[in-house]
Amino acid sequence: MPDVGEGLTEAEILKWYVQPGDTVEDGQVVCEVETAKAAVELPIPFDGTVHELRFPEGTTVDVGQVIISVNVGGGTAPEAPAAEAAPVVQAAAPAPVAPAVEEEAEPQGRTPVLVGYGVAASSTKRRPRKAAQGAVPAAPAAPAQAAPAVVPVPVAVPVSVPEQLNGHGPGAGRPLAKPPVRKLAKDLGVDLATVTPTGPDGIITREDVHAAAAPAPAPAVEAPAPVAEPVAVPAAAPAVQAAPAVSTDARETRVPVKGVRKATAAAMVGSAFTAPHVTEFVTFDITRTMKLVEELKSGTDMAGLRVNPLLLIAKAVLVAVRRNPEINAAWDEAAQEIVLKHYVNLGIAAATPRGLLVPNIKDAHAQTLPELSASLSELISTARDGKTTPAAMQGGTFTITNVGVFGVDTGTPILNPGESAILAVGAIKLQPWVHKGKVKPRQVTTLALSFDHRLVDGELGSKFLADVAAILEQPKRLISWA
Repeated sequence: MPDVGEGLTEAEILKWYVQPGDTVEDGQVVCEVETAKAAVELPIPFDGTVHELRFPEGTTVDVGQVIISVNVGGGTAPEAPAAEAAPVVQAAAPAPVAPAVEEEAEPQGRTPVLVGYGVAASSTKRRPRKAAQGAVPAAPAAPAQAAPAVVPVPVAVPVSVPEQLNGHGPGAGRPLAKPPVRKLAKDLGVDLATVTPTGPDGIITREDVHAAAAPAPAPAVEAPAPVAEPVAVPAAAPAVQAAPAVSTDARETRVPVKGVRKATAAAMVGSAFTAPHVTEFVTFDITRTMKLVEELKSGTDMAGLRVNPLLLIAKAVLVAVRRNPEINAAWDEAAQEIVLKHYVNLGIAAATPRGLLVPNIKDAHAQTLPELSASLSELISTARDGKTTPAAMQGGTFTITNVGVFGVDTGTPILNPGESAILAVGAIKLQPWVHKGKVKPRQVTTLALSFDHRLVDGELGSKFLADVAAILEQPKRLISWA
């Protein structure tokens, strides 16, 4: 599994485009994987014949693990595919063109993999493992000595070697599981030594623990498990990958936390418990902006472009940032510095079938209204099609989330990590409003601004929010305040 350049440690294989026996060429896309924020197609940097697909679709694989083996040079398939596939691919590794940015990393053993570059041996964060438990993502410095005897173990079907994978065999070590999984097992009274792992490299997953606890919900460190689990776990593992696991009485459904949901959860928890959030609200008359939207739709300047309230709200935010530049900043905890951004990468929260994505428009502050409209349309359509790249979701400085499309008045949004403020836009509704001394039906909305109180004081946050509202009340300020 290659490092796709976004600092993540794992990805899920969504779809294989090749099968064993297929001929592949350098640059041909062989699979699609989903990282925490994007679906990415992976090309292969080799000419040859596919010998083995190491993991089925739906499997989450750690960066650095071999996921496909290819016979190069017209050779026949080796008798021990798991042991010899990796050397076959590594032998052809120097052939593809290595990106220049990776030249400095070559001494650490980075070699081309699926997308033409590899993972440094030091990039893995896992603890050292004993030889009996295998080492597929081991450093490529000496694959011939360590890999042949142990590589087949991680890629074997868990049912066939449960004892070897989970530490039941002679000389086996401690069962492999991450700290949260160990805590879950302790809370549920499950002995990890009795659990058959389904994760890569024989790692016990949360689903494995839940499956082991299901037959005996009461604290059960006893042992009906060793007899029952080899039958129960294989049935649970495909269900976790292919569809949510449903309890016997169908009153609960367990959905594995992975991909976008996993990344979103981690980001939101990190933000909520790191940055002291403050949220302020303003309700105002947005009728004039709505009239301007209709005028722009019928004008020739915006012909062929999508014009909606979000476009003018985004433009109002950019003007307000120019008037209050300190709102566009970030807190650097390590350096104990406030980083003022002299550019605006405007993030737009988009609800997609894969979950919440927040891609951003690079240098939105420098765009004209037609350019901003085109960027918004492309950003949203790309996100909904699941084609957003990791780079499009990095480097944001300010975010807008439009909860009004769901008919919601407003909310208290959580900051996108690395940013100091986020604006929630509520539904625009026709309401009675005092206008020129008389109560009239007017289009009214509510904005909510959440900000990081470590670097944004109440005065700054209030001024910024008031400026956005003032611009949308009188959209001519888009010109006079720009």
